[in-house]
Amino acid sequence: MFHIQRNKLYRTIKNSENHNSSISKFINAKKWIATALVPVLLFIALYSFLNWTISIFQPIENNAVSFKNINNIFFEQFFNILIIADVILLLFSFFHTDEFHKVIRNSGFIISTILIRISFSVSGIINTILIVSAILFGLLILFIHNKFEKQLAEEIKYINEIEE
Repeated sequence: MFHIQRNKLYRTIKNSENHNSSISKFINAKKWIATALVPVLLFIALYSFLNWTISIFQPIENNAVSFKNINNIFFEQFFNILIIADVILLLFSFFHTDEFHKVIRNSGFIISTILIRISFSVSGIINTILIVSAILFGLLILFIHNKFEKQLAEEIKYINEIEE
């Protein structure tokens, strides 16, 4: 569903040298952050795995790690870092655009990530509800954004037809 909504792009951006330069800088910032995340996440994965392995062979009575709380081993830290990276990307996006609908879209994706992170701290049906809510919220944000982009594209097309 995300793929379908992602493919519904409406071109409303003016082609200018400044705008293309801004997009290039934003893309470079995203690439830099993604590149920096790889070793950080590999380190966290290795550290979590080793810590979990050691706790299995040398269990401490009160700190015993079990399969019941398997999400505590890696995913909590992983999503904490993803949330921080998302917020940094949101801040970088302000240099690229101050369009309200784009800021709301980016913020909505952060909220989806936070909902997934919160789901790790609860169990049972609430966990499932939070995960499904996060997915539906992200999809809703993307759907609303695409509708807004479509309306802007139609308005620009109408204005261009009038000017001709």
